[in-house]
Amino acid sequence: MAESEDGQGTPGDHGTWPDPRRVRNQKELRDALGQLRESRGITLKQMEKASDDGSGRKLAPATVSNVLSKDALPGRDFVIRFLRACGLSKTEQQEPWLTRWEALKLDEAVPVEEGTPEDAVPPGPGPAVEGLQESPVLPDNSPHRPPPRGGRRWVRFPSGRWKLLAGVIACTVVTALAVGVGAWQLHQQRVHDQQVQDRARFKKQHCGTLDASLVTGAGGECTGITDGSDGSAVFGSDLEPVMTAIGAENSDVAKGGDYVTVAFLTPLTSKSANNLTVGQYVAELEGAYTAIEEENDKDSRPRIQLLVANMGSSETQWAQAVGQLSALARAGRLVAVAGLGLSQQESVDAARQLSKAELPMVGDLITADGFDSTGAVDGKGPINGLARVALTNTDQLTAISKELGPAQRTAALVSTQVTPNGTKDLYTESLNRGFHTVKGLKKYLDNTSDFTFDPRGGPGTILPTISQNLCNTGKTVDTVYYAARVKYLPDFLDALTRRSCHAQPITVVTGSDASSLDPKTQALHDPDAPITVLYANFPSAAQFHSSDNPDHGLYDAFAKDFTASHHGQQFAGEHLTSSYWAIVAHDAVLTAATALHNAAAHGDGPTSLPNRYAVRDELFALRNGAVAGASGHFGIDSNGNRTNSTTIATVHRLGQPLPTPTQPAN
Repeated sequence: MAESEDGQGTPGDHGTWPDPRRVRNQKELRDALGQLRESRGITLKQMEKASDDGSGRKLAPATVSNVLSKDALPGRDFVIRFLRACGLSKTEQQEPWLTRWEALKLDEAVPVEEGTPEDAVPPGPGPAVEGLQESPVLPDNSPHRPPPRGGRRWVRFPSGRWKLLAGVIACTVVTALAVGVGAWQLHQQRVHDQQVQDRARFKKQHCGTLDASLVTGAGGECTGITDGSDGSAVFGSDLEPVMTAIGAENSDVAKGGDYVTVAFLTPLTSKSANNLTVGQYVAELEGAYTAIEEENDKDSRPRIQLLVANMGSSETQWAQAVGQLSALARAGRLVAVAGLGLSQQESVDAARQLSKAELPMVGDLITADGFDSTGAVDGKGPINGLARVALTNTDQLTAISKELGPAQRTAALVSTQVTPNGTKDLYTESLNRGFHTVKGLKKYLDNTSDFTFDPRGGPGTILPTISQNLCNTGKTVDTVYYAARVKYLPDFLDALTRRSCHAQPITVVTGSDASSLDPKTQALHDPDAPITVLYANFPSAAQFHSSDNPDHGLYDAFAKDFTASHHGQQFAGEHLTSSYWAIVAHDAVLTAATALHNAAAHGDGPTSLPNRYAVRDELFALRNGAVAGASGHFGIDSNGNRTNSTTIATVHRLGQPLPTPTQPAN
């Protein structure tokens, strides 16, 4: 049989493969193995020949038929030989199947039967009694015929009559039987107890589930991959509504068989106050799910399942999640990945690994310049297959420079270079570079007012010192370029209100991360310390909804779908207005869905499913507003960046009105 580089067979063959992750019991595993053989077009005779590994051991047709029809879990060796005979010879191809086998094996508990099992007593007539002999066959009415034994022992005396054996001999027999049964029951109880312990240990290590794709880490944090069928609370109670909806939608999609899978990769849990996700991941996943539900409701083919892949707090478990996604890409229906987390080193490393697995990717939140298919973000070469829908930092800062106008300013720079993990924060690094290169901003920088801090050192202690230093430069600093995360911005604004020169109005310019800054932050409303915060991003919900937006109908339809019932679950309307994460996650998944549906339409026939290569090709052919996103019509350029970005970039102001600076720049 012709085979592609990844061993999946001829293009389109794997479209009808069963998904081992969907297997929930031993019968479904046997059915899935049978479906796998049929999808590969392999006869039982061909399988017998293909299963010969040189040892002389083969899977005879009768053996295959017996194992797959027997009401029992097939042996592990049988499963491995079966997969190899079907062409799945690589470890990563077999891994999803063997993972399910291990979970099913642990789930098998041997119950302790009530009463005496048949095989607990040795076969035969029982212990012999000296002087006794078997009675000949006699008529039913003969006085010499013994009564039915009924579990008791009778003795024939010389007179020919039978009497019930009582006393010591009967007790001896009963005692022997009791000892045998007791030993058997004790053994079975020990086996049962061990299996219960193994099962409990496995579940403790895998987020309370029997899914090896989920892993319980330090502090009880659950990371890894799920399709929603492992329970709605594996990643925390905040995500229960959306995870419930995902599980229900995926179950409905699987019933049709004609589907592919898209994974959403992001950090979904937080362990400390220094983490970068600040809770918006709930709205992010809700937006991603809404796009899937919308596409499936259109009856477009193929339908789409959504896998949820959690990289963990600060993305520290990215390698685990990405390794599993790479294996699924090579062995199943996974054709694209969306999300990818924030603009930090872990996300770049994840994207590079997914690129090696030849998976197309659509980032939702990544804004760092060069974090696209060029790979310029870290200078380590292209990241093939990577696209994104967010506005780049250069797009944002250029819009702000126009808002500031020609007035003279003196700007200080406050920046961080690393994440709380100690790895590169590529978002802040990109902002820093933009402040030094965007024409309308760089001319205001005061080189003597350049301050950096490390978030691992405690921002609450250094930010007041930096704020006071702004009063001690010998110049009137009226602008701060803030190249750090919004997580630390409230502390910085509070410190600005307490500096000795707090009466001097000051404007803080920063990036789109500030979208999640609470407009009610007290420091923004202190009349004795006038502070203005400027950042650029997508329009607000009100601006998207306004008739001034030519694509307001697209946003209104998304908002209606977002707040509708999702398999009985409701998403909070405020999640659309509290941050932009829901809308960009929606548009990232919609971009992937548009590409895969185009690939299906241009494929080899009405029954073939698109593979990841075709989806990647179509992704980079989405030009001229091909994506009808909630944020408007846009496309993907040759480097994987969103088109029409300058027309949508919007400057937002928090706090006081923008002051008119009077201090000339030096």
